[in-house]
Amino acid sequence: MSLCEMLGWFTKDAPYLQSPQTSLETITRFHMPDYVAALRDAEAACRVSPEAREAYNIGTMENPVFQGLYQRASTSVGGSILAAEAALERGVAFHPAGGTHHGMPNRANGFCFFNDPVFSILTLLDHGKTRVLYIDLDAHHGDGVEAAFADDPRVMTISMHEENRWPFTGRLGDVAAGRARNIPLPRKLNDSEFDRLIDGAILPMARNFAPDAMVLTCGADPLRGDPLSSLDLSNTALIDGILRLVPLSPATVVLGGGGYNPWTVARFWTALWGRLAGFEMPIALPTAARELFETFDCDLVDNDEREPYWFDTLLDPRNDGPVREEIAQLIEAVMHLEKDLQPA
Repeated sequence: MSLCEMLGWFTKDAPYLQSPQTSLETITRFHMPDYVAALRDAEAACRVSPEAREAYNIGTMENPVFQGLYQRASTSVGGSILAAEAALERGVAFHPAGGTHHGMPNRANGFCFFNDPVFSILTLLDHGKTRVLYIDLDAHHGDGVEAAFADDPRVMTISMHEENRWPFTGRLGDVAAGRARNIPLPRKLNDSEFDRLIDGAILPMARNFAPDAMVLTCGADPLRGDPLSSLDLSNTALIDGILRLVPLSPATVVLGGGGYNPWTVARFWTALWGRLAGFEMPIALPTAARELFETFDCDLVDNDEREPYWFDTLLDPRNDGPVREEIAQLIEAVMHLEKDLQPA
């Protein structure tokens, strides 16, 4: 938000809307009341009982309980609902604080307490959409969303994520009840390989489904320099891919997701906001932006790992490279599976 304000990108043509905190009644449409109650009780008490930790996976290293947790999680849900309503009206809406795609109905999972993408999809369905496509480009499998709609013929999910990476689900042959597609990626995926996967797998599958609405989760963790994945994309390639997907439906919700390097996260989501809104990308960032980046710190990213351009520009240089044979084989396998799952 600070970067967008510095660049003058909150305008009447690309407005910033305040995410509302959604109601308990709405949250319990998907999440179990006993889980939500346990979460609120733990926050109020500033402690988690052993029984609640075991039952609901809260108070763990990956799902810590902290002051303001319920407000933050329920506001993320409110933002994803608002984004769906805005996309129906304006064609596209971007909610960077969304994308908590691992949340389960009765458990926290992978830093995700509530599953806000589920509520975006439910909102689109509530407005009469009958073919909602969910595409997940986060480095980690979108397991919670896939599970939520596995039996709903109105929803198709596509997740492209790093193989053998937590939560260790989303194998190539996993199709849920026939509406899920999973593309597990090899380590060190470069921009050329990402482009090939978009062209050879994601776009054809999306067009086959012919969505009347779409939700994209666009985590920053596939980017080069993220400490919790081993993918190697530039934000330039990732944004270009997203912009090719957005027009596939008349109403598209774009959500954030994972991302554990503050410099790459802030630059990616800021540049994505600007590109979606049609602003020209600055060649160099203003001095105030560079000064802001100098205040960042991250125990997971050592000083000698911090690229100079993270402090000066929004867009990364592309990381093109050879397209490995395993990428061609992966596309062939995905599209063979897609053909087999198409109705006769």
